[in-house]
Amino acid sequence: MPMIDVHVARGAIADRKKLAQDLAQAVMRWEKVPAIPFFLDNTAAFIHELDEDASSDAGGSNSHIRINVTTNAGALNREQQLGLVRELTELAAAAAGDTSLTERTWVTLTEAVPGGWGIAGHSYTNDEIVSHVRDLLGKS
Repeated sequence: MPMIDVHVARGAIADRKKLAQDLAQAVMRWEKVPAIPFFLDNTAAFIHELDEDASSDAGGSNSHIRINVTTNAGALNREQQLGLVRELTELAAAAAGDTSLTERTWVTLTEAVPGGWGIAGHSYTNDEIVSHVRDLLGKS
């Protein structure tokens, strides 16, 4: 149930909802989770548009996209991390209509600590997420 936050210059993304959905679906694919309501309803992306003067790199440029992805601990192995970062970068650049943004898109992957993932008022550990999904799929 990753949360994805995208920080981008105001107006750079024409269809923010499509980008948000594409990013959420990409993360689900790379995590290899089933497309069930528990994951579909709790994997989301948020597009945060920044004013022109709200960001800068050390050289003075503000033509970057920052994507922060928070997952539960251990959700992604190294191969999944590499593939996910590549795909999210490509999706963001394509949504902006500027393939050169692949060189200026930063993706951070963060893992929530066990018990640090709350849904519907419950703080889930990884084992509880797995157990809950097994129950939902009738595999417990």
